[in-house]
Amino acid sequence: MNRAELVEQVAKATGQPKSEVTRCLSGLIYTVTSALSRGDKVTLVGFGTFERRMRKARTGRNPRTLAPLKIAAAKVPAFRAGKELKDIVNGRTKQPNLVLAKPAKAVKPVKKAAAKPVKKAAKPVKKVAKKKKR
Repeated sequence: MNRAELVEQVAKATGQPKSEVTRCLSGLIYTVTSALSRGDKVTLVGFGTFERRMRKARTGRNPRTLAPLKIAAAKVPAFRAGKELKDIVNGRTKQPNLVLAKPAKAVKPVKKAAAKPVKKAAKPVKKVAKKKKR
């Protein structure tokens, strides 16, 4: 299964548009990659753990010339499957049905009654003070 097929299957299973699933998958891959580059583990309970391991330096052989080569030590990504995933793959248990949280109900805007034209308040009458003549 390639990335496009994965997006299609997840979109079908969740009822989400493919564009949203693509963004979520890209976000997941980006986040896991960032965590591994920092040396953090990413554990998804029941599925497995992504981690960074150190591979020791070793001697290899050039396949054409069979000359020995020194292969440097390297940090490599690794995945260790969780118990639940192993049991499902080995047929010991059945995959549970997909249970999705119900989306929050959209709040419908309340229709307001037709607004009546607002009457303008009468302007206050200015009292004119009479000047006294002296």
